Amino acid sequence: MGRSYPALNEDIEVDVAVVGAGIAGLSAAWELTKAGRSVAVLEADRVAAGVTGFTTAKLSAQHTMIYAKLAKSADAEAAALYARSQREAVEHVVATAGELGIDCDLERVPSYTYVESQDSVDEVRAEAEAAAEAGLPASFTTSSTLPFPIAGAVRVEDQVQFHPRKYLLGLTETMISRGALVFEGSRVVSLDEGEPCRLRTADGRTVTARDVIVTTHYPVFDRALLFARMEPRRELVVAAVIPETSDPAGMFITTEQNTRSVRTSPYEQGRRLLIVTGEHFKPGAGSVGERFDRLAAWTAERFGATEIAYRWAAQDNDTTDGVPFVGPLHAGARHAYVATGFGGWGMSNGVMSGLLLTEQIAGRKRPWDRLYDPRRLHPLREAGSALKMQASVAAHFVGGRFGAGSADEVTELAPGQGAVLKVDGQRCAVYRDDNGQLHAVSAVCTHLGCVVGFNDAERTWECPCHGSRFDVDGSILQGPATEPLDRLDLTASGTAEKVEG
Repeated sequence: MGRSYPALNEDIEVDVAVVGAGIAGLSAAWELTKAGRSVAVLEADRVAAGVTGFTTAKLSAQHTMIYAKLAKSADAEAAALYARSQREAVEHVVATAGELGIDCDLERVPSYTYVESQDSVDEVRAEAEAAAEAGLPASFTTSSTLPFPIAGAVRVEDQVQFHPRKYLLGLTETMISRGALVFEGSRVVSLDEGEPCRLRTADGRTVTARDVIVTTHYPVFDRALLFARMEPRRELVVAAVIPETSDPAGMFITTEQNTRSVRTSPYEQGRRLLIVTGEHFKPGAGSVGERFDRLAAWTAERFGATEIAYRWAAQDNDTTDGVPFVGPLHAGARHAYVATGFGGWGMSNGVMSGLLLTEQIAGRKRPWDRLYDPRRLHPLREAGSALKMQASVAAHFVGGRFGAGSADEVTELAPGQGAVLKVDGQRCAVYRDDNGQLHAVSAVCTHLGCVVGFNDAERTWECPCHGSRFDVDGSILQGPATEPLDRLDLTASGTAEKVEG
């Protein structure tokens, strides 16, 4: 769906360059174009086809248990500012889709954060109170339209579910008609923060701009060292066709059972597509196929949907204090900005980021500037999460692991299986395809040197530290890495030699 856009094939100059064409980047580009700025968007892959293309698309200001947490760790004002900024984003999408006539399957439904355990009811009740105090139309309830009983839930009225790719492609076409430039297949590999700024692509093209916005999900340029304050996670999604009469008519999420998130979308006359998300895990953790099986079994048990029509995976980044990083790229930045760390709520946070960064580039302030500022430091609030996160990262650096996977030798690998093995004194990520052919690449991520792990369901190599993902031939599927894994040739004598070119 949607047309292709050209790769950048010449040096250009614009007012603002946006790196990344997901919901944050395209929202910012649209707002800036609307404000009269010349804008170029550079995307390494396809427009709205990365993380945004695999979202479950809940456009809601209710983000599980965020309001009670913010009120406690910061204060009630922080919770209220978060609520205001998220509600503004939700309503902005509704208004923009209406104004531009974009048909994106937009539906108003209530949103629920629920629990099945009586032990968690008090926590949910406290969240309902905190969300209402923050300004959301929230209430506590012990009933829902789910086909199974719950112990309690926060219900927030009048939230939105939609088709983000339809929305963003409509937005892209409109901004292009107003002069914006959009480039696909144009991976940005360097940033010079001079005046003006200069970006360089992998093909050696240069973009000169007064301001640069980095919205690559996990920042490809991390001069604020945000990698020490963010952790990637993947979640699985299964979808099944159900009768329209079985539609629970809402959006639902629980953190129990390693997360279960439910919504539906239009499918065809008399039927809906049930979308179930859960089973979150660290990239490269392995046993992903088993996790898919558990999610499918839960979907069949709870909804009677035994035929899974689609399955895919999504990826998110969690910050140490639970609030996204949106604003100047680092303490000394004057013309470089970032939006990242959406914690699974990229739809509202992506739109919020576009609105906020457009104002900051124009020299204007919003009440929630400080709340989202990447330069903020809250040692007491973040210490526990940061220490746990860095301990996990340290275990995956080159010095910390010697093997990963379910095979100890290359000869033990079965078709479709991959493992990190020590060959000729170096770590090799080795995969055997269905025809028995071996594919070997360096197991060391080109981003910051962590050791990758194998995803057996998607057949990819993934970095558990910062979320970079690679195909079995080493090519980049997802950043922050900007260089592929080195390809290796496993020789008959048992050595591993780098393949040049």
